[in-house]
Amino acid sequence: MSTPQGGHPLLAETIFGWGRHTVEVGLAERRTGILCLGAQSAFSGRKRWEDLHPEAAAALRQLAEAHGQQDPTFRTTLAYTRLTAQSAREALRAQGYREAQLPSPSTMAEVLHRMGFRLRKVVKAKPQKKIPETDAIFNNIKKKTTKRRQRRGSNG
Repeated sequence: MSTPQGGHPLLAETIFGWGRHTVEVGLAERRTGILCLGAQSAFSGRKRWEDLHPEAAAALRQLAEAHGQQDPTFRTTLAYTRLTAQSAREALRAQGYREAQLPSPSTMAEVLHRMGFRLRKVVKAKPQKKIPETDAIFNNIKKKTTKRRQRRGSNG
């Protein structure tokens, strides 16, 4: 096993200024393969929404999968969904989940991201690229509108 200063925590403390106890814990983790967690990191902090409400999380995953699609470039394993966080909340409310069980829209977006879904803005209408006939089409429309205006002007 290759460790700094040959596995001597006291020497590592003297040379690098590392805490001797920290080095001992790190060496023990490496030797045993077991990650040592202190009580502070293991039992503090807020639990994730998915852990607190597993049945609602399963319903959310099912809903997101129904709206999901694979990354078109196939470069990532993320699935893109056109489902917004707000609409996901509304859909879960419609399924009978109480408001108190549901997270805020920003937290809902984080939950979907942790589940492997990337939210994308809904594209209502994407303009097409300009085709050669575009100018001819707009010239035709312009002619028709000017003719109408001229007729209205002469009749009025």
